Amino acid sequence: MSAYAKPVEILIDELGRLPGIGPKSAQRIAFHLLKAETIDAQRLADAIVDMKSSVSFCDRCFNISEGSECEICGDPKRDQHVICVVEEPKDIAAIEKTGAFRGRYHVLQGSINMLEGVGPEQLKIKELAHRLAAEDITEVILCTNPNIEGETTASFIASKVLQPFDVKVTRLASGLPVGGDLEYADELTLGRALEGRQALA
Repeated sequence: MSAYAKPVEILIDELGRLPGIGPKSAQRIAFHLLKAETIDAQRLADAIVDMKSSVSFCDRCFNISEGSECEICGDPKRDQHVICVVEEPKDIAAIEKTGAFRGRYHVLQGSINMLEGVGPEQLKIKELAHRLAAEDITEVILCTNPNIEGETTASFIASKVLQPFDVKVTRLASGLPVGGDLEYADELTLGRALEGRQALA
């Protein structure tokens, strides 16, 4: 026999599916929502439904967008010749805070991780190649996270995808901690890494 009412169990199970939310955290959130005012719980539910119905991914760069094209891709003031390749949309937010980059982006929607069954075909790598063939790109900055998965992804893209194209390929300079994530880097460190990016052989 279950210790909780079925609706509570269902909510705990669904919360537990979220990344970084374990069983204990799922229970805490569920009971917090149970004790919250109905209007507060409804506001959260409405925000989730509204996000799912109105926000998707940019057709060009795969950043989050409320239309077919994100604000950055649609901005004529951005440098159309430079693409910064990142793993997730949250990485764009981190880079934009530095004010050091005025080009455009390409979001891979993850990184290569063969242990978890994520290969190049699961990422937006083929779409990056299509952009290079169709757009006048002169530089690609590989801005994946400085960890094993990020380095593997950057190496694959540099050697297998970008080689046929006449583009400058750079990687963020030192200053980012190895094993860290871009979203946790402070603006000064990330800005200096962007400015000191290095060409890949």
